[in-house]
Amino acid sequence: MAKPLEGRIVVLGITGSIAAYKGAEVARRLMDLGADVHASLTEGGAKFITPLSLRSLTGNPVTADMFDNPEEWEIKHISLAQRAAAVVIAPASANAIAKMAAGIADEFIYTVVLATRAPVFVAPAMNDRMYGHESVQHNIARLRDRGVRVIEPERGRLASGDVGLGRLADPEYIASAVAEAVTGKADLKGVRLLLTAGPTREPLDPVRFISNRSSGKMGYALAEAALARGAEVTIVSGPTAVPAPPGCEVVAVETTQEMHDAVIGRLAASDVVIGAAAPADYAPASRAPQKLKKQKQPLSVDLEPTPDIMAECGRRKKAGQILVGFAAETENLIENAQAKLRAKKLDMIVANDVSAAGVGFDSDRNAGHLLLADGRVVELPAMTKAAFAERVLDAVADALRGNRKQRTRRN
Repeated sequence: MAKPLEGRIVVLGITGSIAAYKGAEVARRLMDLGADVHASLTEGGAKFITPLSLRSLTGNPVTADMFDNPEEWEIKHISLAQRAAAVVIAPASANAIAKMAAGIADEFIYTVVLATRAPVFVAPAMNDRMYGHESVQHNIARLRDRGVRVIEPERGRLASGDVGLGRLADPEYIASAVAEAVTGKADLKGVRLLLTAGPTREPLDPVRFISNRSSGKMGYALAEAALARGAEVTIVSGPTAVPAPPGCEVVAVETTQEMHDAVIGRLAASDVVIGAAAPADYAPASRAPQKLKKQKQPLSVDLEPTPDIMAECGRRKKAGQILVGFAAETENLIENAQAKLRAKKLDMIVANDVSAAGVGFDSDRNAGHLLLADGRVVELPAMTKAAFAERVLDAVADALRGNRKQRTRRN
């Protein structure tokens, strides 16, 4: 088994969540990947699991009270913070998340979080009502804004007996997420990814046009994340102020027809196509040669439908190609997205409720659902568009692996 964390120190903080016992499994999974795990228990965490258990498992001293050895703790927390390749809080209770968001350092693990320059991961685990509370989500957003990587909880049966979103993410998934962040993920190496981003503009006259509120941020976040994972990225982009990440090819277009032609011309050479743009659905039937003058009477404009880019990609799709669409909706989110998924012959579609406050258009955050062709629906709670991009690309990488396995079985 590959050990990507071989020789690397990972500091594991276990807080006062009823899922604290799973912290031992997180430690074991990190050790399976080669990590040298140094565990720390908060006062609440020590109510659920003992330092002796973790010391026996990891082979390292476990800090449960930072004042146990007052002559050592200050040096120790700085030393660990400097040597750590990653700091992981799993499980993270609502109280722990609030303390980290406020910068409180009244226990050892929180001093490490403040002192480290290594990636910090937080894996929440709590009752679904607590997790969905405005204050908890506000604190999680503050952590994300500071670069903390939040490993979203799973939906399932909770300690209360209810079924909801709040179960600690699978320990193996947590460990792999840490390893990928520390060593770099290359699961899209060599994949030719064609991506659309931003709005289109349909001219009415030389100075006016029909467009929408798309900023292009989601498409460019996908491009940046895909490049980091080894993909060869081409962006067909409508007008946007977002800078393109270095290393990708950018094809600038303005109208939906231009975007359509640029995509279809590159479709056959692409392994994955992601339609993250928001092309206009209608364009003026004719363009006035001069600026239309304002008059007192109403102005009527005849509109005609523009080409459906992803539907055309679906009609021309070749074997093994992955097509990913985006559905911006204001009502009947899942139903409308499922209809588009089927009609356009896509492999998956991201459904966004663009009427929701604080996410989607003009925002640095996104939320929605990922619908797959096999009928699965994966909830994507509010997160940064960078984190959202990673979740979408995880699904793309899984689909590519599935295609490779099918080809191997046939051969």
